[in-house]
Amino acid sequence: MSVDNKVPEIRIKNFSGKWYEVALSSVIDVRSGKDYKHLGKGNIPVYGTGGYMLSVDSALSNDEDAIGIGRKGTIDKPCILRAPFWTVDTLFYAVPFPGFNLEFIFCLFQKIEWKKHDESTGVPSLSKIAINNVPVYATNELEQTAIGNYFQKLDTLINQHQQKHDKLSNIKKSMLEKMFPKQGKTIPEIRFKGFTGEWEEKILNNEVGLFSGLTYSPSDIRKSGTLVLRSSNVKNGQIIEADNIYVNPEVVNCSNVVEGDIIVVVRNGSRSLIGKHAQVTSRMNNTVIGAFMTGIRCKQPAFINALLDTNMFTSEVEKNLGATINQITNGSFKSMFFMFPTEDEQQEIGNYFQKLDALINQHQQQINKLNNIKQACLSKMFV
Repeated sequence: MSVDNKVPEIRIKNFSGKWYEVALSSVIDVRSGKDYKHLGKGNIPVYGTGGYMLSVDSALSNDEDAIGIGRKGTIDKPCILRAPFWTVDTLFYAVPFPGFNLEFIFCLFQKIEWKKHDESTGVPSLSKIAINNVPVYATNELEQTAIGNYFQKLDTLINQHQQKHDKLSNIKKSMLEKMFPKQGKTIPEIRFKGFTGEWEEKILNNEVGLFSGLTYSPSDIRKSGTLVLRSSNVKNGQIIEADNIYVNPEVVNCSNVVEGDIIVVVRNGSRSLIGKHAQVTSRMNNTVIGAFMTGIRCKQPAFINALLDTNMFTSEVEKNLGATINQITNGSFKSMFFMFPTEDEQQEIGNYFQKLDALINQHQQQINKLNNIKQACLSKMFV
């Protein structure tokens, strides 16, 4: 952006001229939310800082769309509110004055670093005065509308992919519950055609091979060399780049990961991250896992990866966590018991969840890509 010239770096075709600086008090009317508990049930949505809460029979705003911004708690997650609606007292709603486009103002709200305007020493808080005093740059209503329409279409695409991602994630959650036997059962609720018979309880150590990660010191770290996968490289069941660490190859004395391996977080400062895992789905040359990780190598990695997504595995992790140190030892990992079908059925189940994971990941990648585009455009299309 160019504040000195008061024009954005990127502009929609056919628009020119300088933008002008104005305080938000000249752009929006900030109104307070109210308690809703005296209201009856209805079809008017009530919103708080966390989003939709419930529906009532009356509205604070009957015919004016607005932008919701937190008064207390979550103050940096603005949202568009379509009339009719009600907001609770922790959520302001800002109604645009004539001459200002709602979607354009929503973009401005997303650019503002609201936490810098926090007036509290405890729970984050905003006041009407703080909001009204924020300076922004605006343009004529025609350009506002063009910009607002562009970002509205971008948000629609992001929401479409998010809805598909969430739908597939819910399908996966449901199928994990139905395609693996429930506690105390030997047969799953849903099964692929042609498979019968009971599943057999087996100790994990007899079905997979486990390998340990690399212990290294800060002096071993290099700008390039052998990549060390750590807990930060595992997110949403995928292996990602995240402040990658490389070490001197001469200190490596453990197994390199190969395609099909599953890497599992077995020690971490955060108890909730123990058991987080991901399958290596492509070739990764010169790559090992860190000391707080365990690797799994087996004949049916897709099945085992799905097994580690189930509630049974989560329960086993919780049962075997150390009392004082957030970890599961290799010994306790090896001694876990799970139900297993035949190898042929394992392969069918593994293939199903592998394809489902691929679809979920495709939508997540699109969400990430579109969000990156949006952030770049918010930076370059505004002063």
